[in-house]
Amino acid sequence: MTALPHGAVPWAAGYPDVVRRGEALLAHGIGDRADLPIPLFYAYAGALAALVVSFLALGLLWADSRFRGDRAGVTLNLRLPARPLRVLTLVAAAYTVGWLLLGPEAGNAGAYLVYVLFWVGLIPASLLFGPVWRLLNPFRLLPDRPRRPLPPRLGYWPAALGLLAFTWMELVAPEPAAPPTLLAFLTLYAAAQTTGTLVYGHGWLERGDPFEVYSTLAGQLAPIGRRADGTLVLRGPFDGLDAIRPAPGLVATVCVLLGSTGYDGFSTTPAWVDALQSGPLGRAGLGTAGLLAAIAAVALLYGACLWLAGRIGGARDLAPRFAHSLVPIAIGYLIAHYFSLLVIEGQRAVILSLGLDAEVNPDLVSPPVIATVQVLAIIAGHVAGVVAAHDRSVRLLPPAKAVAGQIPLFVLMLCYTLGGLTLLLA
Repeated sequence: MTALPHGAVPWAAGYPDVVRRGEALLAHGIGDRADLPIPLFYAYAGALAALVVSFLALGLLWADSRFRGDRAGVTLNLRLPARPLRVLTLVAAAYTVGWLLLGPEAGNAGAYLVYVLFWVGLIPASLLFGPVWRLLNPFRLLPDRPRRPLPPRLGYWPAALGLLAFTWMELVAPEPAAPPTLLAFLTLYAAAQTTGTLVYGHGWLERGDPFEVYSTLAGQLAPIGRRADGTLVLRGPFDGLDAIRPAPGLVATVCVLLGSTGYDGFSTTPAWVDALQSGPLGRAGLGTAGLLAAIAAVALLYGACLWLAGRIGGARDLAPRFAHSLVPIAIGYLIAHYFSLLVIEGQRAVILSLGLDAEVNPDLVSPPVIATVQVLAIIAGHVAGVVAAHDRSVRLLPPAKAVAGQIPLFVLMLCYTLGGLTLLLA
């Protein structure tokens, strides 16, 4: 696998001709800092100002918990045609597999359909319409007849491992866009979901399907939500976040999303590309170590800050109870990191998959628009995380210690914000 240009999508390495043809189009961001219309200093200043002002305002004006979680929302009397939509999704999945099996090795539309339209496209779709993969998931066509109850201690751990496997394939695998690589992953994914559903019923998909969990977490911020009993409601995003219930593996799942996105930004820096080329572990070995280290760093920082918050606030086991505050941060990173990829390479996915006689328009979004979306997504995600964490703090911690107990959380948000902006803009 040859070295990628700085800013190029790692999985494009499977197709050198694609990289040569449009390396600028394949960038997650928009190039080096010198090309950005927003200087790094001003991005830092704006982010810090937003976080500090929101933290102080919340401490002064928000003394009681206001979010109602699963109890909130106006009931929507909608009956969505789930079965026909799932059948259409199954047809689309078969079409993608057909491309991978029968399409050309170079420029195979299957890779774009999986990595761009599906993986990246699930975020905006879920933010607009709620947990769309739950609605579209073709594995829900299987009968919901569990042979045994889902072990509570299993929690979100299968989803966390599934997301880790997918991001490893995308960011580390020697030929991530090669059809055999994608077919191997899709085969293992289908086998795991089919087996889990046949044994545990649809309850497995809620916790064990990495893409349903991924879509559901993002969908908690959508105006259309789903209560635990399945009722569709119209509610605010913070009530949706507050409805996320602590469970084993939830923190790990969000840390995988945060850490893998951070590693994706770091992996295209010249120093890391050189290390991958010349390191003794080889590209895959060093890449695996780097990906795991990034996820571990996110998790350790979160765990340390929540432990300190518990010490200050006189409470224990806070980490699972504040995992919901990481969700908007993870979503902000994902939007910032993949916005340009979806807009530009989404065109190529449609053109290739439908055989259209058209060209990709690289000027569909300008560098100022991309940079603005990147910075605003990260700042908005962290401010939302601060608000969600504050509301949970005043609910769980004694009034005299609620604000002081949030200081480690505020430091956590600052670290994540500065790190995210640095990876994007530096």
